Amino acid sequence: MRIRSLSGPAAIILLPYLLFIFLKSQPGLDAVFVMPRGHFYIVSSVALLAFVIALAVGAAGRRMRNTKVIFLALSFISLAGIFMVHGLSTPDLLLHATHVPGVTATLSVIMATFWLWLSSYPSDNRFIVFLSQHDNILLPVWTLALALFGVTVLSFPELLDSVQTGMDSLNWLLIAVTALFNFVTIYRYYHSYLYSRFPLQIAIVYSAGCLVVSQLIMIQGQAWKSSWWMYHFLLLASMIIMLAGLYKQYAANQSLSGALRALFTTDPIERITNSLSPSVRALMNATENKDVYTAGHNFRVTFYALKLAEEMQLGPDKLRALAHGTIVHDVGKIDIPDAILNKPGKLTDSEREIINQHTVSGYEICRSLGFMEEELGIIRSHHEKWNGEGYPDRLKADQIPLMARIVSVTDVYDALTSNRAYRKALSHEAAMIYLRDNKGIFFDPVCVEAWERACDKDSSIYL
Repeated sequence: MRIRSLSGPAAIILLPYLLFIFLKSQPGLDAVFVMPRGHFYIVSSVALLAFVIALAVGAAGRRMRNTKVIFLALSFISLAGIFMVHGLSTPDLLLHATHVPGVTATLSVIMATFWLWLSSYPSDNRFIVFLSQHDNILLPVWTLALALFGVTVLSFPELLDSVQTGMDSLNWLLIAVTALFNFVTIYRYYHSYLYSRFPLQIAIVYSAGCLVVSQLIMIQGQAWKSSWWMYHFLLLASMIIMLAGLYKQYAANQSLSGALRALFTTDPIERITNSLSPSVRALMNATENKDVYTAGHNFRVTFYALKLAEEMQLGPDKLRALAHGTIVHDVGKIDIPDAILNKPGKLTDSEREIINQHTVSGYEICRSLGFMEEELGIIRSHHEKWNGEGYPDRLKADQIPLMARIVSVTDVYDALTSNRAYRKALSHEAAMIYLRDNKGIFFDPVCVEAWERACDKDSSIYL
């Protein structure tokens, strides 16, 4: 199954490159087509589509709080901006023959590859965490830098005269770096695709494959020949594939309409839950399909956690992070055998140990899918205890992320007030006594007290 599904990504790299090699070896077929205006139109089409993708993905990334999506937008804005300079520097259009077209063509693919590769990295990587702290300015600042680069290069093309694009060693180094980064990207996104089957992930796999072969043809081809024109159409195909992936990922499941509802509703809970990304919804559904008890539990715990966090006066960004992390906090249960997960009686010690692994399993799943640091902290640490006796890392007190401390309270509250196979649900009053008795032992006292205040203000929360 995996080998068959890899045949497509392999073909999009091998077949165009083999055709390129064949054309180069047949001078009679590899005709010369000197069409400056045609070149400009094709390049402009690629740049325009890349800009549309960057705009759509960037807007979604801000809403979804997903590191991967922000970097994905940076990848395509890089391709759009630098490749447009490549088109504008077409000989005899705005400039005479210069080094600008060759340098910018290569640079556009390298920068697009870099950000695409970065988007495949686990979101708890230190460098990724550092960049994500500046996600509000990253995209506009990078876009401004690209614009300044373009204006400078087109105004002073002689600045690139010193770039020796004809050096074989430099060319092959660029090919090696681009190929390595793209193959890592392909592997990581394909691995995630096998788990989640998200259309956007497989579209990125194909798009990265197009970038690899485009760079090969770009550097090895001879300008204006048929074989050289191929890389332009490959980049155009890459953009079309990405647009198709975006359409299937978001439009097909009507998540865009949900996002619009979230923008205009006045209820903060509805605004956040309506804007959950398709990936978060898919993980939530997969967890609930696996565990009968979890059906409804995820949403209740999320609802309780948001009310508690509002009582603590956390801001909108924190509430959004809390919603995204809490709604899938038990996703690691997907890996637990059904016989243990749905066992009606008391668990043995070994079975309990297997159950306890769901925090680490969920953390690994979500870090590979690009969840941000705060969401990952919820998933991994929501069973840590204030006194350090929890799992998996035996964190204590303030070592436990605040979001996880909030979810710890509401997770236990919902477990106590829900019917289980081995006991009946406790009343709200009995559950609150348990939380108060273990305040400062299992639970953060501040979070327990905030939950008490929220319930006292509005009894409909728990009713």
